[in-house]
Amino acid sequence: MFQLTALYNHPEDPAAFDRHYDGVHAPLAKKLPGLQRFVVSRPAPGPDGAQPAYHLVAILEFADAAAFQAGMGSEEGQAAVADLENFAGAGVTLLTGPSDQV
Repeated sequence: MFQLTALYNHPEDPAAFDRHYDGVHAPLAKKLPGLQRFVVSRPAPGPDGAQPAYHLVAILEFADAAAFQAGMGSEEGQAAVADLENFAGAGVTLLTGPSDQV
């Protein structure tokens, strides 16, 4: 498997971020050719009540690096990347690489 992990910083307006992510961005991402699994997590405060490091974490899985590259290079992939500027102004960190189930 090959994985893209997107770590979204806390936005200025969480409700507006969530509306856009759920209503626009996630549907775009779901259309990526070769996408096998798409998981979204909204971290909760830690046991001590501390704010989590990120507002939202998304994990997208593909069969391999070639499938990832093809998906992201597609028209759908380009649309999803272009959409980031519409809601992720607080910043997003993208991590990519192979993943193994242990």
